[in-house]
Amino acid sequence: MGSVRARKSTGKLFMDFRYQGERCREQTLLDDTPANRKKLKKLLERIEAEITLDCFNYAQYFPNSKLATKFALREQLNQPPGDTPLFNDFAQTWLEEMRIQWRESHYVSTTNILNQHLLPYFGKYEVHKITKPDILHFRASLAKVPGSGEKKLSASRVNHIMTPLRMIMREAADRFEFVSPYRNIRPLKVPRTEVNPFTLDEVWLILAGVREDFKAYYTTRFFTGMRTSEIHGLRWRNVDFKNRQILVREALVTDRVEQTKNDGSNREIRMTQLVFEALQEQYQRSGQFDYVFADYSGKPLSNNNVTKRVWYPLLRHLNLEKGRPYQTRHTAATLWLASGENPEWIARQMGHSTTEMLFRVYSRYVPNLTRNDGSAFERLIAQHQTQVTG
Repeated sequence: MGSVRARKSTGKLFMDFRYQGERCREQTLLDDTPANRKKLKKLLERIEAEITLDCFNYAQYFPNSKLATKFALREQLNQPPGDTPLFNDFAQTWLEEMRIQWRESHYVSTTNILNQHLLPYFGKYEVHKITKPDILHFRASLAKVPGSGEKKLSASRVNHIMTPLRMIMREAADRFEFVSPYRNIRPLKVPRTEVNPFTLDEVWLILAGVREDFKAYYTTRFFTGMRTSEIHGLRWRNVDFKNRQILVREALVTDRVEQTKNDGSNREIRMTQLVFEALQEQYQRSGQFDYVFADYSGKPLSNNNVTKRVWYPLLRHLNLEKGRPYQTRHTAATLWLASGENPEWIARQMGHSTTEMLFRVYSRYVPNLTRNDGSAFERLIAQHQTQVTG
């Protein structure tokens, strides 16, 4: 983390940060004032963001700096002093070093990406000899799955595979003092996710038609917005009937219960009366078990089993459009928005750290659900005009 400080001898501000494993201090002619410190801190934040994204050009910010010449020469050579390990060896070292920071499911996912994609392609390269064309060629090769005809990996999946490669190359460049060839390679553009939430009438139809032993399960899904992994990993110890809260602390990921993926996901969801009554009824069924929604042996529900044996047959029976179970979460968000709940409160209930995703993904459904389409604003203007003229 860089800093902005003042030299005692001159009283002028300078920036202190790290780039390519080296400490960089760049002097300015700005006096030490709150306004100038604020200005430089914003500049430093932008610099560090570009360093993180591997798109920082030292000479653009500090054209007269000796370090700019040094980094430019290093980039031209793209060569570290001495030999570097093979990608295969360094990737394995990196993986084990990172494991302590990750959930087990993320470790397994990254290991699979390494074994299936990265190691077969880059394994025999020395890390400093991997070039930008090599990386772009590899990414292009992911676009089509061998032996699958015209089937292609989605842009989202390709980006997911490329993420460990970017992280490995950045770490190798930092340790062995060469310029990462991953610079200025932007992720593929991912099409906007389309959501198809159910209407409130459809929700009542589903709850009226579902098997009795799954009514509490779907009531909770529709009116809490919980993720599938969260509701399947929910234990009775995290259901607080006294304060009417569901404490989201764990998630069931690949048949393994883990902590939630981030601080935002770790949250308290307020029970509506519907959910409160549904969970009280569910307690009569599964209160003797650890998990709220469990099979006959007390084990957490299998998402694949519930989807294929309960969810899809129910939608077919009701002549409703086939949609993933995750649409229950989208439905909760749109119903909350339509009812006029505070967006910040909704974001917290959903496990989002900000309202950005909420508005980006769901806001277009609000006019359809409320049937206002701006009429509320028009009524406000009309009311004000009446008061003024009256």
